[in-house]
Amino acid sequence: MMLKDLSKAPVADRFEHLLNTISSDRFLQKKGLGNEIPFFICPYDPREAVEMERLQKQLVNKLAKKGITVLEVNLYDLSIELLKKEEDWEWILEEEPKISKQELKEELQSVLDVETVLTPAIKARMDAENFDVLFLSGIGEVYPYIRSHNVLNNLQKEAKDQPTLMFFPGEYTHSLETGASLNLFGRLQDDKYYRAFNIYHFEI
Repeated sequence: MMLKDLSKAPVADRFEHLLNTISSDRFLQKKGLGNEIPFFICPYDPREAVEMERLQKQLVNKLAKKGITVLEVNLYDLSIELLKKEEDWEWILEEEPKISKQELKEELQSVLDVETVLTPAIKARMDAENFDVLFLSGIGEVYPYIRSHNVLNNLQKEAKDQPTLMFFPGEYTHSLETGASLNLFGRLQDDKYYRAFNIYHFEI
């Protein structure tokens, strides 16, 4: 039975659905996806960011008790880690007040290139750990220099073995006219992406 959209339901109800879905054999064994990549979007109201961060931590703990290991990748934390590794962090902090937003965006996009820098860093973490599910978060914090659809596009070849769940502060919409799109913060269309499933619509 297809579940109704729970994205606007109380947080407790959403937590219950996420826990039951992620811990199910159907989800973990990637059944019912029609050979599509096991990418899932968990949309939420950006105003619920603090609650969703708490929900993610609770999910990880509850899933661990069920023997399910989650690999957590926060794109904002990873970006800072990479900037420090390349010794660009101090330069960014010093130059940010002096340069335009466009220049800062271009600098960050260059240093944190999704294809050649960010994706290999995520892949390295995946290779270093045994896990059942990948959680991606920090999506809103890295906009606009990292775009969520770009991350998913580049992960398609790397993240096929385990399900990936992206916590997205906005809407993941589908329509016959425009196809599927990620609307960041419910306002900014973060470009087209159709190869993911809304976690609230997944059958268990």
